Amino acid sequence: MKNEKIEEFLKNNLELKKYIEEYIVNEYNTSINTRKSYIYDLFCLVKYFKNQNIKYLTKEDIQEYLRKQVDKKAKTKAHYLTTINNFYKYLVNIGELNINPCEGIKMPKLEKKLPEYLTEEEVSNLLDIKIKSKYDLRNKAMIELLYGTGIRISELCNLTMSNLFLEDGFIKVMGKGSKERIIPVNEVAIEYLKKYINEARSEILGLKTSEYVFISSRKTRITRQAFFKFLKKTCEEKGISKNISPHTLRHSFATHLLNHGADLRIVQELLGHSDITTTQIYTHLSNEKLETEYEKHPLIKEKESNR
Repeated sequence: MKNEKIEEFLKNNLELKKYIEEYIVNEYNTSINTRKSYIYDLFCLVKYFKNQNIKYLTKEDIQEYLRKQVDKKAKTKAHYLTTINNFYKYLVNIGELNINPCEGIKMPKLEKKLPEYLTEEEVSNLLDIKIKSKYDLRNKAMIELLYGTGIRISELCNLTMSNLFLEDGFIKVMGKGSKERIIPVNEVAIEYLKKYINEARSEILGLKTSEYVFISSRKTRITRQAFFKFLKKTCEEKGISKNISPHTLRHSFATHLLNHGADLRIVQELLGHSDITTTQIYTHLSNEKLETEYEKHPLIKEKESNR
């Protein structure tokens, strides 16, 4: 229903449709779902100012719109403002406007929330999977690869056979913004990936063929939902009570690398972050670990007991 309303709106606003589509294609070389979310943000703006042409909104209009989003979180408001600001920047760049009405509007303050991650002991427990079936072998290979490389779950699900270079010890993935990167793979992950490919993958596929590495019981590409379901079930069986997701393994990968002295720039490259400030969140987790370890020092314990 939401998509139908947007399509109807774009048909009735052909000039705006032209600008929105050009802006999305030129500014956002991303997935279809991401593009749809940006179009929806602009659709909501137009819907709010239904009697005005949004090409000519003022700074006060944008501020009013953001204030009215009382039920939205700061992160959502920040996303709205980013989309709207970039849209007006685009109109200024192509000469349709002289001034960007978003200039001078401050981003909503976002609460810095440290991502959840697993300890090395918890990861070791999680990776201890008893292999009794072809699906156990597939799941073991997936979780070893996800933790061992720090790739996103979407990158894992979309990994193809042609992007495996296991004899050379690396894989190639397509990240956000269609950015390709090469990632080294550790020996254990390679071992289980080879075992899965040689012993289980063809059995799962049956007579079907697929370019994707990880195959579901329906003989199609594995989905992130299917992996999350398996991960949640495994955590329950292992007694891991943290509220984790596939992304938690990515957080754990980065945190453990930094704990063992890896360079922040290297971690940035491995994760595929375009901005190092995104990677720096893991230094907070690393510092947290240092503080915890420091508190175990005998002198600190003695001081606490004498209070």
